[in-house]
Amino acid sequence: MTRDIPADLLEIVEAVLPGTPLRSARLAAHGNIHDVVLLPGTAAVRISRRQSAVEAMPRRMRLLQAVAGAGLPFAVPEPLTPVMTFGERAAVAVSWVGGAGLPEGKGNPERIGELLRALREVPVTPELRTELDGSEGTAGWADLLERDVLPRLPGKWRTEGRDRLDRARALEPVAGALVHADLGAENVHWDEAGRLVGVLDWDLALVFDPAIDAACMAWHGWENVRGAVDDATYRRARVWDALFGVEHLVAALSGRPLANVDSYVTHVVAWLERNGVAGPKESS
Repeated sequence: MTRDIPADLLEIVEAVLPGTPLRSARLAAHGNIHDVVLLPGTAAVRISRRQSAVEAMPRRMRLLQAVAGAGLPFAVPEPLTPVMTFGERAAVAVSWVGGAGLPEGKGNPERIGELLRALREVPVTPELRTELDGSEGTAGWADLLERDVLPRLPGKWRTEGRDRLDRARALEPVAGALVHADLGAENVHWDEAGRLVGVLDWDLALVFDPAIDAACMAWHGWENVRGAVDDATYRRARVWDALFGVEHLVAALSGRPLANVDSYVTHVVAWLERNGVAGPKESS
């Protein structure tokens, strides 16, 4: 499989994990921030693609260590090596987490609920909060959307978008909890019996409303989410998701300027066009 991995990435993997057999190594799907080379049963090697990722990688590894030490009832990738730099790139090996993601629309509400409760109940210590990128800046997310996104929406979506933002702003405040913010799909691994094995990719984690994670779990189907959480959390999750899709919302939750506003708006409009008005408005 190594023939499918670019030579420069293989060289980095060999330097990060010298002497490790690479016969079974394979390249995971390209991400916007990292390339990931998988060594099944051994490790995953994350290799930065952007300068911002080089700078953030040490903090992200400290975050993984903090989350792994929080007593969660599932595995979290932990750094196996120091962060190493290779010119304009950085790389680190993290521990292997077995299992696999479930297909879209599949899942067990009881086990989904167990995952969401485990995250919500993690004590957010000062040490953990320090490593959670953006956990202190979430107050500015609504102003950012109102200032930078709403005016760029096509006319037919602008009023609807403002209504959705107003509904999200009107939600009653809740105690902030550890929010993964990218659950579902390949980031949540289950075994063949449907038991939770581990959760990957904590790069977007923050302290916020835990209903964000419930909305992310809509990958497994909204009916499964409804069966996994209480009514209030379900309603909040629907409101958050209706605001342009939760996967887009989390990119704005830090309150920091968006890297590419025009691209962000293009993706939001595509989401709105796919989902229409009636579906995202549902909140019961």
